Formats: sequence, structure tokens, C-alpha cells
Amino acid sequence: MSRYRGPSCKLCRRAREKLFLKGDRCQTAKCAIEKRNYPPGYRALKPKKISEYGKRLREKQKLRFYYGVTEKQMRIYFAKASKKKGITGHNLLSLFEQRLDNIVFRANMGKSRKDARQLVKHSHFLVNGKKADIPSMLIKKEDVISIKEKSITVFKDLFDILKDKPKSSWVVFNDSEKSITVDHGPTREEIDVPVDEQLIVEFYSK
Repeated sequence: MSRYRGPSCKLCRRAREKLFLKGDRCQTAKCAIEKRNYPPGYRALKPKKISEYGKRLREKQKLRFYYGVTEKQMRIYFAKASKKKGITGHNLLSLFEQRLDNIVFRANMGKSRKDARQLVKHSHFLVNGKKADIPSMLIKKEDVISIKEKSITVFKDLFDILKDKPKSSWVVFNDSEKSITVDHGPTREEIDVPVDEQLIVEFYSK
């Protein structure tokens, strides 16, 4: 299945909650959930009971759209999470959080994950001094993500807009060097993703 390229607001309406796919717009009255808090489509006005399979599928799709990954990538991440020690659901979320595009977003260097993914693809960042243009690249503890010298001007206005926005506790932004480091792996309490990961584990375990 290819990456979804349709209207982002439809995904939030389908999930019946905000997935914050459009950055600050999701905090305003323009948000689709504020205007039409029901799934898109004519039949959506006639709610029906959701099966157990449907609940698991909805949670899986919610997580997939939240991080902007394909179904193939979801299965790869789940396979990796299953092989790691610990709770599979927590491992799965932790892997998504370690993606380069997500860490750029968590450090307030992108208005949304979609915006952060585009910045990474345009080769504005270095990881440990080397070119990094793959959004799905997994960042380890103590890895240093820096902005290319030629790209500093791209972020000038963005720094002013996002400087007062709270950052994730496990991501450290060095303002003087304009670099990002991962202080520690995120705990479940530090991952503010509105999903029930156990339902996702059950979906892929059958």
C-alpha cells in the first residue's frame, strides 16, 4: 500500500479525534474536527456498531497515519518490535519515535511531521556529520543531528515561530550549535500518541 496523499483532515475525521497532521492549524477553529466531528461520507451520518476487528484495524490505521508510514513499513516495525525485549506495544511506539523525521518534529524544527519529513528529504540535516536525507532513519542515543550550514537561513523564521513551543523531554536542542541530541529512549508516558498499542499488537498477532 502506497503512502496516503489525500486530504489530511479526512484522516482525523475518520479517527474521530485530532491526529495533529497539520501543525498549528489543528489548534484553531479551522480544524476539521471542530467543524465536522464525524467520519467523511454519506453513510457516516448513520453510526453503526464496530466489530472487534474493526476496532483493532482503526487503531492500526490511526498509528500509521499519525507517523505517516506505509503498511509495509508498519509490518517491518512490528517485526522489529516483536524481537526486542520488553512490551511489544511500547517497543513499537519507541521505534516510531526514533525516526529522524519524528525527532526533527519533536525538537520543534518542523510545524508537523509531514513538514519535518519534507525538510529531511531536502537534505537540510546531518547525522553525526554525515548527510541524512532518509526520514525513516533510526536515531540512537547520543547521535547528533545538525543543520547544514547552507540551510540555516531556511530555519530562521521557523526558530522565531517555534522557540516558545514546549519540546519533548527526551530530545535536547542546543540553541547555540543548532543541533539535536537524544538524551534517552522515550518512556510510554513521554509518548503522547492517542492510540491503544495493545489493540495494534492483537491486530498483527492474528
